[in-house]
Amino acid sequence: MFLNETEPHFDPKLLNPLSLAYMGDAVLEIYIRAHLLKTQAGKPHRLHREATRYVSAKAQSAALQKLKDELTENETWFIKRGRNAKSGTTPKNTDLMDYRNSSGLECLLGYLYLADQRQRLQELLQKIVAIIEVGDNDE
Repeated sequence: MFLNETEPHFDPKLLNPLSLAYMGDAVLEIYIRAHLLKTQAGKPHRLHREATRYVSAKAQSAALQKLKDELTENETWFIKRGRNAKSGTTPKNTDLMDYRNSSGLECLLGYLYLADQRQRLQELLQKIVAIIEVGDNDE
């Protein structure tokens, strides 16, 4: 499954949405870290602080709001599954709606990764980065 390996007889649609979000969180995190290493040099502490701007629930929620009209019906279904899943925890440093939206986005990213839809995943990740970077410049 990792790095171009495919697993036959595996349907990620059957996974719990929080499991998909768990994978999506990891996919987004590694994509952002690679992006930062390619675009800016720095000490690990600075890179970590920079990465948190991209992976925060608030940033993900804002990106989702701008992307939602570009999503397919199937992708929107995964967003809703992730957003409506009951995690049993409450967010500490963010608004509940941002937290749920970010879970929805992570659910979709996890699904796309596990379903081996890498081209669409890459497209969405690039758009997420661009949206967050433009949003940071607007502030």
